[in-house]
Amino acid sequence: MARKFCVAALDLASDRSGFRSGIEPLDQYFRTQVSQDIKRRMTACFVATNAHGQIAAYYTLASASVLLADLPAALAKRLPRYPSVPAVRMGRLAVNQAFKGQGLGAALLADALRRAVTAEIAAYAFIVDAKDETAARFYAHHGFIALPEQPLFLFIPLATVKDLIK
Repeated sequence: MARKFCVAALDLASDRSGFRSGIEPLDQYFRTQVSQDIKRRMTACFVATNAHGQIAAYYTLASASVLLADLPAALAKRLPRYPSVPAVRMGRLAVNQAFKGQGLGAALLADALRRAVTAEIAAYAFIVDAKDETAARFYAHHGFIALPEQPLFLFIPLATVKDLIK
């Protein structure tokens, strides 16, 4: 991916009007709402662009927390007894239809995980709310664990990611 695409923070002046992932809520958010969320510091948005500057894909990150009681008992018992643990949430991940099938989704997930692991602000986990079963399978394929009571809410401990990066 590094040779074909460049990943960087979204330039708010970028033309997003032609972005079409095929999932209207993701497209609408990217075209109309993301700039406001960035300005309000509610999210950070990163885009993959090709050599011509076309936006091929995007994802968003924000701080979050996970209730300790929601985590699998085997993991929760090894954590401090705070009501919740800090996390990084990938709020959205979308690939423009013109660029599908090139591994961009997985590459952007890897980029997001790298950013979360190397951030100077601590977080225990990286979390996602999968939009459907297909998305949940995508994340599970990449090592994410679904919460027993919420199968579309998945997480991966950042310590696990850090070990994989080494």
